[in-house]
Amino acid sequence: MQPVGNIRRSLLPLSWLYGGIVNLRNWLFDRNVLKQRSFDVPVICVGNLTVGGTGKTPHIEYLIRLLSKQYKVAVLSRGYKRKSKGFKVVEMDSRVQDVGDEPLQIKRKFPGTMVFVDGNRVRAIEKILSAERASHPDVILLDDGFQHRRVKPSLSILLVDSNRPVFEDELLPAGLLREPLYGKNRASIVVVTKCYPDMQPIDFRIYANGLDLFPFQQLYFTSLEYDTIRPLYPELGGEPLELNDLRKKHLFLVTGIASPAPLVDKLEHKTYNLYTKLFPDHHAFTKEDIRSIQEMVTSVDDPNKIILTTEKDAVRFQSLPFLEEEMKRMLYYIPVRISFINEKEQESFNNHIDEHVRNYQTNRRLPGEQNQ
Repeated sequence: MQPVGNIRRSLLPLSWLYGGIVNLRNWLFDRNVLKQRSFDVPVICVGNLTVGGTGKTPHIEYLIRLLSKQYKVAVLSRGYKRKSKGFKVVEMDSRVQDVGDEPLQIKRKFPGTMVFVDGNRVRAIEKILSAERASHPDVILLDDGFQHRRVKPSLSILLVDSNRPVFEDELLPAGLLREPLYGKNRASIVVVTKCYPDMQPIDFRIYANGLDLFPFQQLYFTSLEYDTIRPLYPELGGEPLELNDLRKKHLFLVTGIASPAPLVDKLEHKTYNLYTKLFPDHHAFTKEDIRSIQEMVTSVDDPNKIILTTEKDAVRFQSLPFLEEEMKRMLYYIPVRISFINEKEQESFNNHIDEHVRNYQTNRRLPGEQNQ
């Protein structure tokens, strides 16, 4: 078998071709040949330079918690891997096939937040703002929109996975970069995600030097925190569990996310009996998948066992009409949220976001301001 490194090197010519196309597209936007559209409400883009999970949804949720104390918040996503087309309003009873797993997760977690999906972000924002002014959001969070350049965000937040430094990566298909590293220059804020809480000063310097940001760009570091484990079907009598309750349980982890490694690592330190079945990101579970999960679980002859999944996967499990009650009783999910490595950084980040929204709204109310 050919080593992975050799395979990736053999793909470099394709990466150069891909990079040429991306560079041309960015050049056309930068010189206003391809038009961008800005709006009368602040649009905060949260995205990344790479394919795969950098923790966008937990960071979107952090912004919702932060902003919804003062503002009406809307989230706009493309609804990745949904079966429907066009503009959709995400409701509490929406189907995951129609709106996607992450938008539905956000809506059910934050019922007061407006959530929409559309691949055409300009059209979607126009439609959102065409409603009566009283129902307009005060701020729109653009999920995974860093490369969607037809919308000109009022603020861009770029997420970088600490486990996959972008400054050591290559363009697709030889690497994971969607666009060249210089794309980071469009961000006002760069967040290094999934950090270990005990990061050392040398680690901070490595990322700061590797990213080589401009003085106007702010750099922050966040980690993932896992919350109380909850039964997916609490009506069937399951009780919440803390991570330390897992020590003597047989734990069957089932995920369909891009980067399960941090969760696997966490759970390996919490139980002696961890079994994993890892599917691709946004995986649509089939009857065959459920059968294979059941076979894995029944292979352990001990009643003290649970099936654990992520919040995003939980939304997809709940959409399955063929789950048997025995499996439902065993299903639990583990919520995740972000935590800033440094409390002063968190205060700085919060102030930056709040001031941006407040100042943007004030400036847009000034006489003579027009849509671009």
